Amino acid sequence: MMQRYTAREIWDMEERQSPRAVGCGGSVVLGVDGGASNTVCVCIPATAAMDMSPFADDGPPLPILARAVAGCSNQNSVGEDRARETLERVMAQALHKARRRRSSVAAVCLAVAGVNHPIDQHRMLDWLSEIFPSHVKLFVENDAVAALASGTMGKLHGCVLIAGTGTIAYGFTSDGRDARAAGAGPVLGDWGSGYGISAQALTAVIRAYDGRGPETVLTNNILDFLGLESPDELIGWTYEDQSWARIADILPVVVESAVGGDEVANKILHNSVGELASSVKAVVQRLALSGEGELGTSF
Repeated sequence: MMQRYTAREIWDMEERQSPRAVGCGGSVVLGVDGGASNTVCVCIPATAAMDMSPFADDGPPLPILARAVAGCSNQNSVGEDRARETLERVMAQALHKARRRRSSVAAVCLAVAGVNHPIDQHRMLDWLSEIFPSHVKLFVENDAVAALASGTMGKLHGCVLIAGTGTIAYGFTSDGRDARAAGAGPVLGDWGSGYGISAQALTAVIRAYDGRGPETVLTNNILDFLGLESPDELIGWTYEDQSWARIADILPVVVESAVGGDEVANKILHNSVGELASSVKAVVQRLALSGEGELGTSF
């Protein structure tokens, strides 16, 4: 098993080693998919990135030289510093595994949840320019853009729905206009996401415990899942660490409770499906996409 190094340790080793010691197998491209639960970086040959044939149904699989995985890189969930630390770590680890230097990189594309405004893009691009040499082409997009492109062989036309820890619907017209719905984080109502569903389930347990809501098997199921004795312990558990992925981990318990016939859990899921559908509908209507483009989902 390869030892895990921090980004700084890998960059330091890169400075000390000769290019021959690191490897000289050609230029590469780094692609990063960053979300509220996981962040994945793949390193592929630059020649393969220029060749679209691997994306064809009958084409050969995309040659992946290395892959690195870490935790959350959504800056709205863990803060800018921790998000950047995670992103830099997976990029450094992928290069290290592929035996490449930063000078071997031809391009870097970050598709990251939480990039919601041109200001976010510019800040991220400035940060990347401090890490990589000036010849490296840098791209930063919301992760939904990459999700749509992955389902349309790179053609940005249609609508994609992401429903994971967070949720967002994103669409493009053939002439480049775009629109989005949801994706503003849990405080502003990411209902339909794993976090949103789990937060509603926790609220339902507290309401039942207070006598303000109906009894639900969510109470026993969630307490058992978390190893707690009483619903009032949920308060301390919740505010001890409010990271989105931690709350969203409760989602399978909600689904299990709904499958078992619990009305409260079923109502939460039913309403959440409606929220996801309304997000897609809003994007499709704003861009007049009905009957054209592609509709994709990512869970």
